[in-house]
Amino acid sequence: MIPFFKKKKQGEDSTVQAGQLFDGAAEQQDEDVHTTLSIHPLMSLTAEQKYYFQYVNNELPPLKKNQVSLAGIEWKKEEDRYVVTAFVRNSLDQSIRFEHTPLLLIGPDGKVIGRKVFPMHELGDIPPKSSRPWRFVFTTSDLYTEHIPETGWKLAFELKKPHRLDLEESWEQHLKEEDKQKLEQLVRSLTPPKQGEVNVMGLQALINNEGNLVVTLLIRNGNDKNITFEQMPLIVEDASGDVIARGAFTLQLEVKANTSKPWTFIFPKSLLQKEQFDFSTWRAYIPQ
Repeated sequence: MIPFFKKKKQGEDSTVQAGQLFDGAAEQQDEDVHTTLSIHPLMSLTAEQKYYFQYVNNELPPLKKNQVSLAGIEWKKEEDRYVVTAFVRNSLDQSIRFEHTPLLLIGPDGKVIGRKVFPMHELGDIPPKSSRPWRFVFTTSDLYTEHIPETGWKLAFELKKPHRLDLEESWEQHLKEEDKQKLEQLVRSLTPPKQGEVNVMGLQALINNEGNLVVTLLIRNGNDKNITFEQMPLIVEDASGDVIARGAFTLQLEVKANTSKPWTFIFPKSLLQKEQFDFSTWRAYIPQ
C-alpha cells in the first residue's frame, strides 16, 4: 500500500501577481521564493495529514516574489458536495488576508466548470512566504458540469475586469467615433457600481419638438453575469428635486456583466408633471 503522504497532487497551480488582488502590493520580482507550510491554528489534522501536506508542499515549484497562488491538491465528493483541497500560497514579505473572493474551478481544457464566492477571511492572516492548505466546498449548483476530471484541473482567482462600455449594435453603427471615445473615457473615469449593484446615470435630457421628454442614460451593471431587462420603471427629477416624469418601459435589453450601456428613453408629453423644467442638474433613477 502506498503511504498516504506519497499520493500525488491531482490539481494544477494558478498564480497571479499580488497587486491584482491586493491594492498597494509590491510589484512582482524575479526572485524565487520557497513557501513554508502554515496550518491554520483551528485546523485539526492527524499526524499523517500533516506529513502529507508537508510532503506535497515540499514538491511545489517556487513562486516569484510578490505572487499569490492556488495549488490544487485533490477533490473528493461527499454526498452532493465537492470538496476541493488546495494550498493558498503567499510569496510576499508580509501577511495577506482575503475577504469574500470569487474562485473558478477550471478543467484541463481551460474551460470554467464551476464558480463560487468564498468567505476567504476564514483562512485568517496567511504569513509571509507560506502555503496554507484549505478546503473549498462546491455544491452542484456551483458547478456547470456533473463530471469533474480526476487530474489536470485547477482552482483560480476570478480577476475582476475593468468596468467598460457596452454598445448595442445600433449604437455601434450610428455613433460617431469621437462620441464613442468620449463615452468610453466617461465610463473609465466613473467609480464602478458595487458588486451586484444595478443603477442608471443621466447623460442627456431635453424636450423634443413634439414636447416629449427624451433622456439618455447609462445603465450600469455591477453583476458578474449579464442582465436582461424586460421592464424598467424610471423616475426623472429636475434641478429643483421635483419629479417631472414617471413611467415604466417595456424593452428587451441585455447589459453585459460589469459594463455600462447607454440607452434613450422617451416620456410622452402626457406623462410630464411640470410645464417648466430646469435641467442645469437632473437625475434619473430606478425606484425601489
